[in-house]
Amino acid sequence: MGLNDTTNSERVHIGFFGMRNAGKSSLVNAVTGQDVAVVSDVKGTTTDPVRKAMELLPLGPVLIIDTPGLDDEGALGALRIQKTQAILAQTDIAVLVVDAVRGLSQQDKELIDQFEARKLPYLVVWNKVDLLEKQPVCKNNEVCISTVTGAGVHTLKEMLGALSGQSGTEKRIVADLLEAGDVVVLVIPIDAAAPKGRLILPQQQTIRDILDAGGTVVSCRDTELAQTLAALRQKPKLVITDSQAFGRVSKEVPADILLTSFSILFARYKGELIPLVQGAAKLSALKAGDRILISEGCTHHRQCGDIGTVKLPKWIEQFSGIQPDHVFTSGNTFSEDLTQYALVVHCGGCMLNEKEMKHRIEAAQKAGVPIVNYGIAIAQMHGILRRSLEVFPEVLALL
Repeated sequence: MGLNDTTNSERVHIGFFGMRNAGKSSLVNAVTGQDVAVVSDVKGTTTDPVRKAMELLPLGPVLIIDTPGLDDEGALGALRIQKTQAILAQTDIAVLVVDAVRGLSQQDKELIDQFEARKLPYLVVWNKVDLLEKQPVCKNNEVCISTVTGAGVHTLKEMLGALSGQSGTEKRIVADLLEAGDVVVLVIPIDAAAPKGRLILPQQQTIRDILDAGGTVVSCRDTELAQTLAALRQKPKLVITDSQAFGRVSKEVPADILLTSFSILFARYKGELIPLVQGAAKLSALKAGDRILISEGCTHHRQCGDIGTVKLPKWIEQFSGIQPDHVFTSGNTFSEDLTQYALVVHCGGCMLNEKEMKHRIEAAQKAGVPIVNYGIAIAQMHGILRRSLEVFPEVLALL
């Protein structure tokens, strides 16, 4: 996958925040070298978050997010500020843009407090320094800029690159579990919900990760799994299945072959496998009338047999023996008040960046509500959770 093909969920998310007319949009355009955002002297020109996926040297693939002003007014302004707050949950690096003439506002100071509370890397940009008689002295995480003259823009890019480089070791989906020459079988059901003519993102990313590890990928539908396994001359190291086929696949994969799901792998890839595994226990303790939030990180056209809105509710009712009240959300929509729910069942989060997925898990934990993802929930309900976690003995030991 080339830089230009990098999915948004894998890009460094850089959020630009600040007061109206601080020059956020002008700075975004200066940093990107493109007219990404509309620029105007009229306060509140940016009414909704504006996203731009691009390559930004020296960072590489990034997602630039320009947000509405923190001091937006009226009922609509309050909604825009709420959207700006939601962007914080997705942000890997924050840029606070301050009008150097006006100085730090109370809202700016409160936002810095939020950055620090979230342990979010951030920079403070003093914009419009060309309007000052005396140039300010910038501290370690500050940079003085004029979007009119271009002064300081290169420095900002270099500082963003330095922050981006502090992310630590590269994470892998499955490659760290394999050795060169290992065979991995991917089970990919092709049903009414499968996109026509292509594989979904988790399947694509997993294939690439296996190839990067020097492994061999064999893909088949669940209906051809038995004959595929019989045709292989080398025993697979691992079988990875779509979660909804877990029940059938577990019966056909011999016990001496490791088995897991895309959803479980992506739970680990996003860095939060353990709390999701722990949340699976709640499925056995549901009571009639309990509210369950079933949430997906992407939006798609619902079809007959949809896993989130049709299959999961049915499986939960069959497993628990009760009829809960199911609530559904998708995309950027995620309930602010999770205390009303007995359980959150979330998708694998392949379309969400790590920051956003962790934020959702932490929100559930703060509300005292168990959270589990699709794959782990399905494995639990089919009685194969322990088997699906054998590939992660350190997690299995916690059950």
